[in-house]
Amino acid sequence: MASVSPNRDGLVRRIAAVTFATLILGLLVVSFSPAQDRPTTFAGPPSFADIVEKVSPAVVDISVAKSAQMMPTAELRRLPPGADDFFERFFGAPGFPNFRDTPHRIEALGTGFVIDADGYIATNRHVIEGADEVFVTLESGTRLPATVVGQDERTDLALLKVDAPDGLVALDFGNSDRARVGDWVLAIGNPFGLGGTATAGIISARGRDIDSGLYDDYIQIDAPINQGNSGGPVFNAAGEVIGINTSIISPNGGNVGIGLAIPANQAKAIIAELKETGAVSRGWLGVQIQSLDEELAASLDIDGTKGALIADIVAGGPAERAGLHIGDVVTKFAGKPVDSPKTLGRLVAEQDSGSRVELTVYRDGAARNISVELGELETPATVASSSPGHGEDVGTAVGLSLRDLSQADREELGLDASVRGAIVVGVEDGSLAARQGIEPGDVIVQV
Repeated sequence: MASVSPNRDGLVRRIAAVTFATLILGLLVVSFSPAQDRPTTFAGPPSFADIVEKVSPAVVDISVAKSAQMMPTAELRRLPPGADDFFERFFGAPGFPNFRDTPHRIEALGTGFVIDADGYIATNRHVIEGADEVFVTLESGTRLPATVVGQDERTDLALLKVDAPDGLVALDFGNSDRARVGDWVLAIGNPFGLGGTATAGIISARGRDIDSGLYDDYIQIDAPINQGNSGGPVFNAAGEVIGINTSIISPNGGNVGIGLAIPANQAKAIIAELKETGAVSRGWLGVQIQSLDEELAASLDIDGTKGALIADIVAGGPAERAGLHIGDVVTKFAGKPVDSPKTLGRLVAEQDSGSRVELTVYRDGAARNISVELGELETPATVASSSPGHGEDVGTAVGLSLRDLSQADREELGLDASVRGAIVVGVEDGSLAARQGIEPGDVIVQV
């Protein structure tokens, strides 16, 4: 039997250990070498640097100076406890009548953008509202006085004009109807007076209606915008203006990811009219309208709830002259489908006064076409405005309990026999009526 010496046995063990270590290292090399060949770059969102560099020269800062009257003493008494101590500390003795009652100068900031190299600049109306002076600061730092060419309260748009220096860059409007939820967008503006600031995000929603007016059709974006961004452009990935920032929805006044922009297709038509005439002419139909629910549609023998029900007609207005009736349901206007009262109101307002358009209405179980010559919308007026829908009681809608005004009520309240109306018998806590200070015993004579 062959024997192995101790020295030889140790050598064998060392050789085995080296062989095992070599095998392990080989496995590690085999296992990890493919990973070293993989790309290490992260495929993130596209860079907006080229777009920012291209469009920034056309985005301007707007500053306005205006006179403002301070709150009268009676109003300041309504401020929260401790507010008077604050004013006393920072503005002088209690009462400080000069500070409260005399006009003073304030400045406001916003954003705009050049739409024409001749010096025309688009912005929000609320940025320049009530301004005594308006100034535009270009990206180069050049500060120019501006004149207000025109403004439109209903869409919150305004057009300014400066004496254009050489080389002024203008932006192009894109087709906002093609913008989709999820598309990348870029906003450039003047938040908190910081100057040109670019932020990016996506379109979060389309057709957003916040009940601020007849023309609500906002693009909702999550690109951060704040005070001072108003009037600034929203760009798509091609560098086209698809919206104009106008407001944010926020519980604290700061950005929480819900910004609203006026669609470019709405804005460019308004701005073009402001440039041409300095004002906007809108069609007027002269009707009061409301939406349909299933019960109301069934009573009118109509399939579905799309359309706008005429609830009232202005005496002597275009609708009455054309032969429209209370109870007609408008389903088309100028060849375009009407799916709601809001849609009809917007379509009417988009037409020029004096235009003759054709409406399709549903009456007595059949559709008929009626031609109408529109009047001109003035303030106040009823274009095609919405009344409380579905036959809802006005009192219930605002938090009131009402009943007819009786003779006994008149005697108790010292009212003349000619007074007609509804007496308030209850007000819901926290309701719109309560917030407006309506109390039981008040008499409503007109709505």
